[in-house]
Amino acid sequence: MTEAIKKLEQLVKTGTEYILKFSESELTFKSTPKKWSKKEIMGHLIDSGINNLQRFTEIQFDNKPYKVKKYNQDELVKANDYQNSEIKEVIEFWNSINNRILFLMKKQTENTLNYKIELEEDDISDLRFLMNDYVIHIEHHLNQIMK
Repeated sequence: MTEAIKKLEQLVKTGTEYILKFSESELTFKSTPKKWSKKEIMGHLIDSGINNLQRFTEIQFDNKPYKVKKYNQDELVKANDYQNSEIKEVIEFWNSINNRILFLMKKQTENTLNYKIELEEDDISDLRFLMNDYVIHIEHHLNQIMK
């Protein structure tokens, strides 16, 4: 988990620095109407952070295996209207949610990291996988932004 924590800390730092270099037109540009802009990708990362924070917290006290609930990514990005949000507010929120997630990640023990989760029916994993996957997910989307 130490590596995932270090990686997330670095991604939040470099992602924040990088996104703030873009102009508003670069942040809101969409290659096609169905693709997300850079700003919407950051919004999606906020929504992912919110949902994963809830998962990482609830698994501490819910029945095991903890059932991971899906969320409607496209509809959340639209409903939150990240495209028309101030980038400063988007970045501050993204930093805040990830600081809270980092706090939780650092609190985990070998026992809690082994808490079982059910991703889909008969697809069992553990909290360690879920936390590592969250970091991989952020890295994937930040790479999209940096292209």
